[in-house]
Amino acid sequence: MDVLSLFQGIGTLVSQDPAIAAGRLVLIAAGIFLVYCGVKGLLEPLIMVPMGFGMLAVNAGVLFLSATQTGTIFLDPLVEDTDGIMTVLQIDFLQPVYTMMFSNGLIACLVFMGIGVITDVGNVLRYPFTSMFIALFAELGTIVTFPIARAMGLSLGESAAIAIVGTADGPMVLFASLMLAKDIFVPVTVVAYLYLSLTYAGYPFFIRLLVPKHLRGIVVVTSKKGKTNITAGQKIAFDAVGCTLLCLLFPVAAPLFVSFFTGNAIRESGILKYSKLLEDVFLYFATFFLGFLLGVLCEASTLLNPKVLILLVLGMVSLGLSGIGGIIGGYLVYLINGKNFNPAIGIAGVSCVPTTAKIAQHEVVLVNKRAIILNLAMGACICGVITSAILTGVYVALIPLI
Repeated sequence: MDVLSLFQGIGTLVSQDPAIAAGRLVLIAAGIFLVYCGVKGLLEPLIMVPMGFGMLAVNAGVLFLSATQTGTIFLDPLVEDTDGIMTVLQIDFLQPVYTMMFSNGLIACLVFMGIGVITDVGNVLRYPFTSMFIALFAELGTIVTFPIARAMGLSLGESAAIAIVGTADGPMVLFASLMLAKDIFVPVTVVAYLYLSLTYAGYPFFIRLLVPKHLRGIVVVTSKKGKTNITAGQKIAFDAVGCTLLCLLFPVAAPLFVSFFTGNAIRESGILKYSKLLEDVFLYFATFFLGFLLGVLCEASTLLNPKVLILLVLGMVSLGLSGIGGIIGGYLVYLINGKNFNPAIGIAGVSCVPTTAKIAQHEVVLVNKRAIILNLAMGACICGVITSAILTGVYVALIPLI
């Protein structure tokens, strides 16, 4: 028996185009590296560990499907006809998860429900104008990257999909790329989640570079007239009104809006069984399979697309500009409030809940241990989630009409 036919993972490496074979080896090594970074806490472990294993396995486990064709039995993201879907559902072991949850954006909605149930909107209601003002400025990358991407030769849908990386909101990137640029949604989403993990390392340097120490140490004096105790009823009313208004304005993104606000209303209504279901089951189930399937979709043939390098650059530009925009918003609030504001809070407007808010608090405490800005930062961070969903809805609604 031919040894290369018996051990087909090795056999396909030998028989494939050298560029594809080299790409497979690089991605196997990259998968192992992502697992290492996740385990060590250098990158987000909830995403990176399953993603790394999926990436290394799918590039190692290539077999001969016929005399002239190679492939895997993980999943087929390109199959569209009914007969083909029925066939792969019986063969590819991850195809049911992909077809029923991933290709239609359901997994993004499950993540949003989980985010909703762990989010306290009380900080938004305490500081509504400040929070939304900063969040709007923190969408700078989402807006500016679009024309840059168009100038670099990407289509309207592709430009919008990569621009959404600037929201620092993974489910939004997944949803937008599925709706607008399905052919590149794998590299776009992989780029997004890699960069979101890097916000842990990158954004603290943004704060140190753009906000001097004496401003980072500012203790914000809040007005005694402001609301301090926001009731659960007020939060649920905000959820209901906000969900209705946003669904009226942007019906195409209604699944995301209703997922987030329903999750938050369940939290505030005290339905513990549903809260545990959404947080302990839905959120972690969706997060695990999101990372795992992203890894499995990272086949060498997919990521050797020359557009991937462009997407890597634009993703970094988008997320970087959003961080800068948020800090600019923080400086403007600092001036408007008569210097009674900490500009470092601006970075929290980038909606990587709750990472950016925690980064802002950590950097402030390093300078002044008495400066507690987490409430203000969380308000901006949650508004960032809302503005990212709005901008996603705008892009998804308008791009097909242009």
